[in-house]
Amino acid sequence: MYRHVEIPYGCYWSTPFARWQGSLANLHSLQLAAYVARGELDKRNIAPTDFDHAVLGMTTPQAYSFHGLPWFLSLLGAKELGGPTVSQACATGTRCVNIAADEIELGRASASLIVTCDRTSNGPLVTYLDSNGPGGGRPDDEHWILDSFFGKTPVPFANEPIVNTAENCAKQYRIDTETQHALVLRRYEQYRAALADSSAFLKRFMTLPFAVPDKKFARTVKTIDGDEGVHDTDRDKLAKLKPVTPGGTVTYAGQTHPADGNAAIVVATRERAAELSRDKDIRIEVLGIGQARAAEKMMPLAPVPATKAALADADVAIGKIDAVKSHNPFIVNDIVFARETGYDVDKINNYGCSLVWGHPHAPTATRGIIELIEELVVRGGGYGLFQGCAAGDFGMATVLRVTDARKH
Repeated sequence: MYRHVEIPYGCYWSTPFARWQGSLANLHSLQLAAYVARGELDKRNIAPTDFDHAVLGMTTPQAYSFHGLPWFLSLLGAKELGGPTVSQACATGTRCVNIAADEIELGRASASLIVTCDRTSNGPLVTYLDSNGPGGGRPDDEHWILDSFFGKTPVPFANEPIVNTAENCAKQYRIDTETQHALVLRRYEQYRAALADSSAFLKRFMTLPFAVPDKKFARTVKTIDGDEGVHDTDRDKLAKLKPVTPGGTVTYAGQTHPADGNAAIVVATRERAAELSRDKDIRIEVLGIGQARAAEKMMPLAPVPATKAALADADVAIGKIDAVKSHNPFIVNDIVFARETGYDVDKINNYGCSLVWGHPHAPTATRGIIELIEELVVRGGGYGLFQGCAAGDFGMATVLRVTDARKH
């Protein structure tokens, strides 16, 4: 249980998420994250040197990304700052919060900057040399993103594509396509609430319109008004979709889409959080974090034991949770979670989720946590839970508490 870890209100941000091969497809994600962070910190009157710890979350290699966090911090103007570079698939954002919170709780740092960034577009082609391989040493190769899309490289220890994990859960819990599609429609309805009043909810943590820079980060080449490539849907469109796997239940509407973007969160001690906060009446406490693995090939189930671990760590019962946010690469995730915990499936993911706005790996959970915070602020405070799965039948969850002194 954390007793000294807080998130300063408003000290977090996210870019819009752009669908695969969209407006962010040709920008180096680490450089873009530094470019965005400089502007966002400046808007908050925070200097890069105000931090004594940092974490970079990044899962897809790009040119020179071997240098990770030190390169990012040099671009940011904090050359003396240190910390780890983290890669844990879609749980990367939650893991980064975990690492930063541990540093704060143990007294090793007072304020940590967490930045997560990824680009699924134009992913790398990796060549693995093998001088003893067939054909006189012909190398193996892997297209980091596309091979996963099209099943050339299935989950190595399970030897089948990730979508099968959703089908396995759908079979065990008897979740048909109709049930999945009904909840997909609900998720799009919830996201539309974030777009109301000229995207008022998104503008609580997102600078809109977002100025897309050129590759040299010298000038703006276009602007985007929000998440790019979200395809709204309706019952008739869904009815025409066939399952991705013959004989299965999961359609393309029932799974997320690849995207590009970045998101960041500041984690600090209570004292430093009060100094950095954009509204000192709002207090955001990190209470607990949990992790777990489900049975092999049952990835959508993993957030359930992770949630139980996080709730136990925070000493909070599921009945006290006022808002739940999930990383739901498959809509099956939310149905399984609701059936296992008893939480109302229609109340999960108010204002949006990764099923709708996309899946750029590392920043996916980070944005989910940010949206959870703002949902709790809108409702006047309360307990929140973020949970989500990741490759390897793995899951992570975190419990937060938001208190607004103006409401009491």
